[in-house]
Amino acid sequence: YISNRSPIKIRIDEREVTPFQAGRDFLTSVLAIASQEIGLKNEEVALSVPVEAYEHYENWLTGVAEAVGILRFRLIDEPSAAALGYGAHVQPGNVYLIFDFGGGTLHASVILMENEEAALSGKRCRVLGKAGKTIGGSRLDQWLFQEILHRNQRLDSDEEIRQVSTTLLVACEQLKEQLSFQEAAAIMPIPLAGGGALQAEFTRADFEELLDQNELFAEINQTVRSAVNQARERGYSEDDIQAVLMVGGSSQIPSVQRTLRQFFGKDKVFFNRPLDAVARGAAAFVAGVDFYDHIQHDYAIRYVNPQKGNYDYRVLVQRGTPYPTNDPVARLNIKASYDGQHQLGIAIYEMGQQRPSESTSVELVFDPGGAARLVRLSPHEQQDRTLFWMNENSPTFLIAEPPASAGQARFEVEFFIDAN
Repeated sequence: YISNRSPIKIRIDEREVTPFQAGRDFLTSVLAIASQEIGLKNEEVALSVPVEAYEHYENWLTGVAEAVGILRFRLIDEPSAAALGYGAHVQPGNVYLIFDFGGGTLHASVILMENEEAALSGKRCRVLGKAGKTIGGSRLDQWLFQEILHRNQRLDSDEEIRQVSTTLLVACEQLKEQLSFQEAAAIMPIPLAGGGALQAEFTRADFEELLDQNELFAEINQTVRSAVNQARERGYSEDDIQAVLMVGGSSQIPSVQRTLRQFFGKDKVFFNRPLDAVARGAAAFVAGVDFYDHIQHDYAIRYVNPQKGNYDYRVLVQRGTPYPTNDPVARLNIKASYDGQHQLGIAIYEMGQQRPSESTSVELVFDPGGAARLVRLSPHEQQDRTLFWMNENSPTFLIAEPPASAGQARFEVEFFIDAN
């Protein structure tokens, strides 16, 4: 309603409330409670947005956060957050299908992960294809509602049924949830004003048959196929999809999961975090988990450059290298520096981004009297600030037995990058 700027108004307690007002009141309460519980004043908050949310929706969302006093926040689109929440090794160019089956709607979106330059606004993915239906968990509850009335030979127009309709709908929702995790379930008897009670027992097979009768699985296949076909028109085939990520409460239904696995194969479909994948991914995003699994700094070895008569650095792993790696990213032969050398090693450095040589840098320091002053850093000092000697405590970790001769290559070292 908010994203589409719906003009609808609902009368509550003698006042008309718009979706903008209702959403603002709800989100304000959530953020206020969270702030009281964990203190958000100095924390960065992630706000997830639908991948095709309009700018005015983002402006509304950030406006609410600012009004509550949230000073630091970042936006992330929901498919990207879902991918992070599922622990996917996200890379630019990866394609995912997000299957979102919630309370009121069913959506399938094929999305392409953008490169970092295109993702600076928080929009880290581009929609290649999408399709949706106005079918959700509430519709499934209604099907159960009608089936229970049919089994009890009742009509929804009966006055006795009208009096307990809300109670019955709640019971149907609970029944649906129970059948997602167990093979059989029943609703507690619901007493009727004229005597008797509504009651029913269902097996999971009964429930799945009901879903099939109402063509849910056909609707799912049609929706997914439509999104995949649109992506194909943009040059991305079904085989290009790395993973199918299921989100939304109704994605917990086993037969729904089975339908997606039959479509894409069991290894591609992930459904173990349908309720919190987006929230977990958004939290990981602001907690410092890099969205794309690639190396952030160069990694190099230090060596003596005979022409300079000083140390120099050879980069082994360049910034931007994706990980984990299956093959070696670099190989080195370790040679002895002198005859009889028993311990050999290499000095491995992590290198931050260096400033241009013509740039100036200063550092704030305090003298013994507590007075602060700015000190200009030399190019050499600036370089030192960008270098971290990773194995300073164990620079010679290779033991040559018997001792090596000068210039003799004794060890071949391969470098890999693991998932950590």
